Amino acid sequence: METIRHIFQHLTRTGARTRRYMLSLHGWRTRLIFWLGAIAVGATAAMFARLAEYAMLGFEWMLGHSGWLALVITPAGLVLAVWLTRRFFTGAEGSGIPQTIAVVGGQQRQKRWRLLSLRIALGKIILTALGLASGASIGREGPSVQVGAAILYRAGRLARFPRHEIERGLILAGGAAGIAAAFNTPLAGIIFAIEEMSRSFEERTTGTMLIAVIIAGMTALAINGNYTYFGTAHVDITVHDWMIVPLCGIVGGLLGGVFSSALVAGSRKIAPVLTAHPYRVALGCGLAVALLGLMSGGMVYGTGYREASAILQGSAESSLLFPFFKMLATLSSYLSGIPGGIFAPSLSVGAGLGADLAPWFPTVPVAAMAILGMVSYFAGVVQTPITAFVIVMEITGSHSMALPLMAAAFIAYGASRLVCREPIYRALARRFMEPDPSIPMKPEKARPAATTPPDETTPPKSGPAV
Repeated sequence: METIRHIFQHLTRTGARTRRYMLSLHGWRTRLIFWLGAIAVGATAAMFARLAEYAMLGFEWMLGHSGWLALVITPAGLVLAVWLTRRFFTGAEGSGIPQTIAVVGGQQRQKRWRLLSLRIALGKIILTALGLASGASIGREGPSVQVGAAILYRAGRLARFPRHEIERGLILAGGAAGIAAAFNTPLAGIIFAIEEMSRSFEERTTGTMLIAVIIAGMTALAINGNYTYFGTAHVDITVHDWMIVPLCGIVGGLLGGVFSSALVAGSRKIAPVLTAHPYRVALGCGLAVALLGLMSGGMVYGTGYREASAILQGSAESSLLFPFFKMLATLSSYLSGIPGGIFAPSLSVGAGLGADLAPWFPTVPVAAMAILGMVSYFAGVVQTPITAFVIVMEITGSHSMALPLMAAAFIAYGASRLVCREPIYRALARRFMEPDPSIPMKPEKARPAATTPPDETTPPKSGPAV
């Protein structure tokens, strides 16, 4: 009997060691898949940036033969982008941030298979580049959020993360990593995910976001090198010039709120027409963008990066009407139904507004006015003041203006709320939260009882640390 007891104890200890070994292997497998997913987000964002640059260069090359070609290229390109979106990539239209918010905050889990599929992520990249090659006033930063969320969501399912980690942590981490890698702004990526996409702070998901942002950011830096998005602006304002802060905040916030209201209202009103006559809408919006481009001397096409950078560096003078033409071109591009974001165009509009106000304050550097205009208009559009001043501070390297930027962002937020009560991305996300029974969805795979919460009210168990 003593011998049998010793054999039983030996087998018990061996079984415990085996279980610990297998759990350790599963934990490292999970970590490895997560890390590889974050690397994929960074590499994809870096390649997306290059593709977008080549697309804009191609459009400029075509216009080099004749500016009037935009009347053909832009409408035709937008119609093609809408056809491809509706035919092959339904769910890729628009910015990509509303889709990610809808996935995080919505209750229809079956929609995740469509909004966060790798096919939609690929379509988002290709069609955004097509829009830029056609002269549309769009950006790639918003689409990078949906692409990053899709990559980490799929990585989470492959690694068999607990459902809560997939629904919250990985999707938010992917979106944050997408922003961070696209702008080279790691802090802004995390803040945006917390302030806009999640609207709450969770210690568990924030740790996941931090790791994803670090890995994705390092990958993007390895490919594109270390850089500041708009270059470094060594400017500051004196105490006597602080009167410009509330002025920029109010003007930029009101105009940003007007733009948000127009885009949200336009999206709702044009939705039935876009459903019935999508190609006519795209054709009309393309013609509007082309005409605005001709009237502005070609300044409203693309992301607006070059125009904003030229204003900050003092290498060119902005037209007085540039920000207003850019606002209309961005609105027309978004309402056409093509994939593309509003981040970069909004920053260029803000820089133009600051340049318009600069002649009234000759003692203040134009670059300082442009930076204040950027943070004010951007905060007015997205209504996330913390994200606004962090992202503008990071993309311009203007750390000496941290306090003025912070003040202008919060003043702009208050001014924007006077004309636009609901944040733009939250309003746009509503239509993606509505169930669509006409689209077949792949069902969620059943999870083991050990990792699946028994109901929605039971706190979920934490998964392996990543």
